[in-house]
Amino acid sequence: MLAIYRESPRIASIFAAQQRWLMAQLGFALYFGYPDDPKGGLYSGRFIAFAIEKKIASRNTAAAFMQEMLAYRFLRPVESPSDKRTRLLEPTETAFEHFHKWLAAHLMILDNLDGGHRLEAAMKDPTIFARMQPLIAKGIIDSDAVRDPGTTYNLFNWANSGGLVMDLLMTRITSLDISMERVAIGRLSLKEIRDQFMISNTHLKRLLSQAAEMGSIGWSEASFKGETWMSMKFVREYWGYQAAKFAVIDAATESVLGPAVPRTARLA
Repeated sequence: MLAIYRESPRIASIFAAQQRWLMAQLGFALYFGYPDDPKGGLYSGRFIAFAIEKKIASRNTAAAFMQEMLAYRFLRPVESPSDKRTRLLEPTETAFEHFHKWLAAHLMILDNLDGGHRLEAAMKDPTIFARMQPLIAKGIIDSDAVRDPGTTYNLFNWANSGGLVMDLLMTRITSLDISMERVAIGRLSLKEIRDQFMISNTHLKRLLSQAAEMGSIGWSEASFKGETWMSMKFVREYWGYQAAKFAVIDAATESVLGPAVPRTARLA
């Protein structure tokens, strides 16, 4: 995920906070065809109504997100063949490319875990991604385990670029003892984090300070200096989120492609 961010920081920032990530997933799903919803198509009114109904965002936030996607040219208007009054929208090639990278990365990870062939099968048919994504979006939006894995995870994932900071913290784990209450992750350079994710010093320190007040992160010295540690509770929240997210993606993939690994092989 961090590598994808480095390739395309602007579009990857959409996924860097949970609310924006959920809205992006919802937009794609409405475009492809939201499961169990007879009316198709992506347009502002429908997107905003869904965002409110699914408790993802307020009307103003959802509307502003759509305008931002149009301004950045991640969405573009298209003519409606049946209703000239409705301004239909579609993702641009840039948005499709980034989404394909996101999904391909997750399929590759699942394949590495169990020896499956999801990514290979998905790459053979260009319609596969369009068929899988609405199922993934619905599964994610309907999952409490994905949307609310814990207080510290939520703190990071609802902050601008907080999800990226959290991912970076987790990459610093080199070994751990799950019986311990804390996990050592070495020294952190706040300047490197700020520069990498283009966030302000005030925003980053506020985020880390709130996590420290929760007992989820800390330092051996004052003022963010010295050796850094994270609590096992925080790590388990992150694990729980990832497990729930990958379970949703795995289920959607199996629904479209069939089992990635023969049942007998799974049992073995």
